[in-house]
Amino acid sequence: HLATSLPLPSERDHLRPRIDLIAFMIDIKSKYSLKNVEASLAHVDASFFLGKVCFLVTGVGRVNCCSVEMNAIWKLGEVYCSPLLFCELELEGIRVATAQRLLRMLQICAGHVPGVSALSFGSLMRNSADY
Repeated sequence: HLATSLPLPSERDHLRPRIDLIAFMIDIKSKYSLKNVEASLAHVDASFFLGKVCFLVTGVGRVNCCSVEMNAIWKLGEVYCSPLLFCELELEGIRVATAQRLLRMLQICAGHVPGVSALSFGSLMRNSADY
């Protein structure tokens, strides 16, 4: 399910399936994109930041067109203890690889991968980014 911002409308709460992963998309060409994500973060339950949130940063192939400071993006991941995925959606191979990574993250967060929890996976993703 897609939403342009949070909070989600409450009138359909009883129909909404369980939320296993929240992927916030940030387009580095748009300051509005970052501001929208920052405003939406206030509506996410703190328990989701234990491995069930990631930031998908698009437009990284055109760094010369950036409207968003990369330091602000890195800080988001650090402050919210959530992994950052960087991609260029206009390139099919990268788009497919990113979709596969997101699907694998979703499988882990939903509990469909034995022996791996969302919390341990999120920790592993953050630690691998340090190297």
